[in-house]
Amino acid sequence: MESYKTDKIEQLLEKYFEADTTAFEEADLRAYFSQDTVAEHLEQYAPMFQYFSKEKEERFTKEVLKPKTGTSRRIWYSWVSIAAIVLLLVGAYFKTSMASSTLEDEYTQEEIAAAQEALSLLSINFNKGAGQIVYLEEFEKNTNRFLDN
Repeated sequence: MESYKTDKIEQLLEKYFEADTTAFEEADLRAYFSQDTVAEHLEQYAPMFQYFSKEKEERFTKEVLKPKTGTSRRIWYSWVSIAAIVLLLVGAYFKTSMASSTLEDEYTQEEIAAAQEALSLLSINFNKGAGQIVYLEEFEKNTNRFLDN
């Protein structure tokens, strides 16, 4: 009888290590190894199954506190929303106050006239330079014609 039981436990151990056992077969293994009389050649497995049995009985008894993320998130979102609205209003105020100032508000008539005269002088000289570009284009065409031949 003892040899039959030992053979059955050995077969169950093989299945267990190949991950082919059912929950009932694993319960049989735990029950066998929790006894005081275990076959001598199987004693090496006893601590493992005794540990599993002991750990299975252990229960978590501490209270789990859930963080109050919902209310703190809502408060944070409301403050971010308020800050965004204030930022938009301040930006709109400065944009309208800056847009209302004109050149006459910031510069005198003499300064405006001097700037216009400088820009017209620049324009005249630029146009003279642009006229010279026509000669350069003609020169480039002739040079390319000689280089290509």
